[in-house]
Amino acid sequence: MIIVMQPHAGEEDVRRVVATIRQQGLSEHVSRGTECTIIGAVGDERVFDVVQIEALPGVERAIRIVQEWRIISREAWAEDTQITVRGIRFGGQSGVRHIQFIAPNEADAAVSPQSQAVLLDPFHVPANPYAPKSSLHPEDTLHRYHQTCRQQSALLMVRIRDSAHIAAALDHKADMLYLGGEVLANRRLLQEIGSLNIPTVVCKAAHHSVRDWLVAAEQVVLQGNQHIILGDAGTLSWHSEHLRLDIDALVAAKKLSHLPVLADISRLAHRHMDKDTLRALACAAGVDALIE
Repeated sequence: MIIVMQPHAGEEDVRRVVATIRQQGLSEHVSRGTECTIIGAVGDERVFDVVQIEALPGVERAIRIVQEWRIISREAWAEDTQITVRGIRFGGQSGVRHIQFIAPNEADAAVSPQSQAVLLDPFHVPANPYAPKSSLHPEDTLHRYHQTCRQQSALLMVRIRDSAHIAAALDHKADMLYLGGEVLANRRLLQEIGSLNIPTVVCKAAHHSVRDWLVAAEQVVLQGNQHIILGDAGTLSWHSEHLRLDIDALVAAKKLSHLPVLADISRLAHRHMDKDTLRALACAAGVDALIE
């Protein structure tokens, strides 16, 4: 259940609602916005009577949520969430601009001067043992890119493939973290990211459903980290061996959640679908950022 407080509600009103939630054996998640406070009741909401909750002082309305995600749902917050990282904005309704990321194919690739952000994957281990490897150690790569990004006023986004990588990314002043689909089911990692106050992209893999995606993002937010961006890197194609942009999932995410949405098209282009077409499709789906 989502409980929306009135704009003038005070701390005593919030404490009263929280106490009511706890009396029923549920836990609360309090989100304080610029205009009002939203309280999520986490647990079996069937124990609540909506009329009873709305009768509490300071409560504007109570909403039952049928989905498994509550805090990130449109019912909880109708407006698009805006996340700002070192002056670069993701999401929001007015003046939205699409942020284009450059995803280096190699750890020692140069950073484009036009890049507003860089997605770095220093912990990637090629599945093919004969594939070329970077000559730099992951921490050396992080150090080099941190310096380069600061010089060019670009954001440094670091892909995390294991909880052991988090400390290295933070030590080298990563501005954002990127969780790929391979870790979407790692609840311990999601909870650890949730305990950090750092903007994070939660990306689904080709086999994940929209439900898998949003439930994973909800797990992060429930731990306290509300700086979350939903990311999609493609889904399986019925017509060819290539992955395709998951337009349906992107549109659904925009309708079901207030979080910003990002499309990673860096590995989706092929001879039947070039990057310009993919970019146009992603923008038509309403994404807030692109990795290309």
